Amino acid sequence: MISVAVAGCAGRMGRQVVAAVNGADDMQLACGIDPALPAEDFPVFATVAEALDACAVDVLVDFTRPDVVAANLAEALPRGVDCVVGTTGLSTEKLEELAALGPAGTALFYAPNFTTGAVLMMEFSQVAAKYFPQVEVIEYHHEKKLDAPSGTAVRTAQLIAAAREGQPSEAPGRETEIAGAEGARGALIDGIPVHSVRSAGFSASQEVIFGSFGQTLTLRHDSWDRGSYMPGVLLGIRSVGEREGLVVGLETFMG
Repeated sequence: MISVAVAGCAGRMGRQVVAAVNGADDMQLACGIDPALPAEDFPVFATVAEALDACAVDVLVDFTRPDVVAANLAEALPRGVDCVVGTTGLSTEKLEELAALGPAGTALFYAPNFTTGAVLMMEFSQVAAKYFPQVEVIEYHHEKKLDAPSGTAVRTAQLIAAAREGQPSEAPGRETEIAGAEGARGALIDGIPVHSVRSAGFSASQEVIFGSFGQTLTLRHDSWDRGSYMPGVLLGIRSVGEREGLVVGLETFMG
């Protein structure tokens, strides 16, 4: 049995993870971590340190906040606890720094998106990137999302740039922005324009729009229910123990 602790267990994603772990035959929920200390039918601690002092944990799952996730990982990884992270907002450099804190055999698995559809959208984008000179990413999330652009959008732009061997999008850039409207062309991630929409009514959606003379190709993924993330989260929990160091992207475990 894989013993799992869930950081952010009182949050919307955290509650989904708790239910998914409880429903898995090969896992057991050791405890939750949340400073709100909600009343639950399992142990809940205010900090990761308190949880790991009290419970034997194989895997820590973190769906918390960009401003607390690094401290959680810095506590768990040196203890040899593998980590599965869905909290976005950490740079690749910071993830590498945190992964290095773990002893041999410890892994930090970070996925900007745990849905299979989003992973396939990123894979398809890498294929299309070689054939279209212009590309832009537009992502749509609810108004309570704490980081912009999303981790999925950042990862998508990075993968597209890698597939294009560093060639930026040929679409007009910031030089076309009028005075007083700086930012209209979006943020540049490895030379790829990324635009973030935040509004009530959205859950999590993303479009990747490719253009060339006389044609466009749009790849879009929509996630309407947080339950769509759970198969990927469970796959990460089951697979992280077989790895070491930093592992990025659910596609690593999807074969």
